[in-house]
Amino acid sequence: MASIYIHIPFCKQACHYCDFHFSTSLKHKDQLINAIGQELILRKEELKQPVENIYFGGGTPSLLSEQDLDSIFNTIYKHFKVDKHPEITLEANPDDISIQLLKTLKQQGINRLSLGVQSFFEKDLKQMNRAHNANEAKTSIKLMKDYFDNYSIDLIYGMPEMSLQNWQANLQTALDFDVPHLSCYALTVEPDTALQKFIEKKIIPPVDDEQSATHFDELYQTLTSRGYEHYEFSNFGKPGYFSQNNLAYWTGKAYLGVGPSAHSYNGYDKRFWNIKNNIKYIKAIEKGELPITSEHLSKTDRYNEYIMTRLRTQSGVDLDEIQSFFGLNYLDYLMLQAQPHLIENNIDIFDNKLKITSKAKFLSDGIVADLFKIEFEKT
Repeated sequence: MASIYIHIPFCKQACHYCDFHFSTSLKHKDQLINAIGQELILRKEELKQPVENIYFGGGTPSLLSEQDLDSIFNTIYKHFKVDKHPEITLEANPDDISIQLLKTLKQQGINRLSLGVQSFFEKDLKQMNRAHNANEAKTSIKLMKDYFDNYSIDLIYGMPEMSLQNWQANLQTALDFDVPHLSCYALTVEPDTALQKFIEKKIIPPVDDEQSATHFDELYQTLTSRGYEHYEFSNFGKPGYFSQNNLAYWTGKAYLGVGPSAHSYNGYDKRFWNIKNNIKYIKAIEKGELPITSEHLSKTDRYNEYIMTRLRTQSGVDLDEIQSFFGLNYLDYLMLQAQPHLIENNIDIFDNKLKITSKAKFLSDGIVADLFKIEFEKT
């Protein structure tokens, strides 16, 4: 099975922490929607398997009109073999949610929403420069629950001056709404963002790693004690509500990414990414050209990606697959690198699968880096 990711590069305003590709001008939206359709047609032979997931990300896909969605869906269903019951997710912002929008999305066949709440506190939302307020965040969830059973909300922790009590309150609000899935991210300072500049100018305090770790521990303990499964580092879901798009990504399935800046993967040894410029993207597609850069993954690249993706999930690294996919030398290397972490109980082995222990979850990135193979061999 495979996935299609559609990048919608438009937002009402720029969040201070965001480094994704987007534009706050909708001037070329119609041209870009047409270009996305043309790119889908140009690349229709790339996916050999049926499409089981369609994901609208961004940017802010909830800015799309009914006509925009019609155009994209008609192209997908005409040129790709789509599973009978695909999971179709659309990212939305609380300020866009209305009864009419929800009805439209439902009629279009979208069956899962991902709502960018980030916080239920006004101070946090203003610091992030979000377009919605705290009341809209709560109201949008109430409306959404009437139309969608399968939905998720995003929350951000580790914000400067965010107290543990406020983070606990954010989690409790989500639990009060009985949200079936949460994606929770530690605030990170990306280069060339407004957040980075504010910290450099001492307008806001720097991000505190210890505070982020404390917030993560609270997140993990709170949600797992309430029946949520921590199936991937940033994602918690009730049974039956895991994001199939997330699972496809973290288990190495093929996906086709369309739209400016979108990434693709052939499921084995090649990655692609589109140009990060709306106008250049549109002009290239209108000429029948694909503004794509590609990368071939060596055996070591593929091993490192396998370690990175699998170790973030609850299923962990399958040692039998390491030997089968990469050979005994890679398995021996992995076990040698893993020894210090096994001794420290940062990782353990159960049913021949290597997994990060609950006490070391927040150290995942460092553990993964220690298991990487750093030399490159082109095979």
